[in-house]
Amino acid sequence: MALARYQEMRRLSLAVLLLAAFVLLLFVGASGNEEIHDMVEAIGLGFIVIGIVGRIWCTLYIGGRKAAEIVTTGPYSVTRNPLYVFSSIAAAGVGAQTGSVVIAVLFLVGCAAAFHIVIVREESFLKGEFGPAYARYLATVPRFLPRPSLFRDEAELRVRTRLIYQTLTDGLVFFVAMPVFELIELAQQSGLLPVLLRLP
Repeated sequence: MALARYQEMRRLSLAVLLLAAFVLLLFVGASGNEEIHDMVEAIGLGFIVIGIVGRIWCTLYIGGRKAAEIVTTGPYSVTRNPLYVFSSIAAAGVGAQTGSVVIAVLFLVGCAAAFHIVIVREESFLKGEFGPAYARYLATVPRFLPRPSLFRDEAELRVRTRLIYQTLTDGLVFFVAMPVFELIELAQQSGLLPVLLRLP
């Protein structure tokens, strides 16, 4: 399926972007005092948890159904792309593990921008697949920023547990940012890595 191939290319592209960002961050440090640094990291950890829980919530509703039917309940009733919303929140949490608010915001914006490109492509596919029904969904539910007043749910859900476990496992990767950025910080403090730029 063309959409599946595109999504695979998207994952590869994001991996390359993340690798490039990681290399750049080897030489970037956070400015400000230790207390603010620790607070930013703690808030970022909360964002990562929200992102992981949110992604699992999305999978409860859409697991395996994305190209088979239009899902319009639960998180998909308030935004058409809640999985990408929660992934962007988690990405901000990853950036916050540097202790820098600026880097956290850059991770959030960068991730959301990358997903925007994917969303436009997916919308084109879904319009062709579902026609007027998807057009009505487009007209009533926002593309990215959630509108809580639209929330509606269904009485029962048929859950594919394998996909839930897979989403949880994938989400745990976000926590790798904590020890990785701590090691980078230690290397910078010891002089092994030069700090070329400091950001608040």
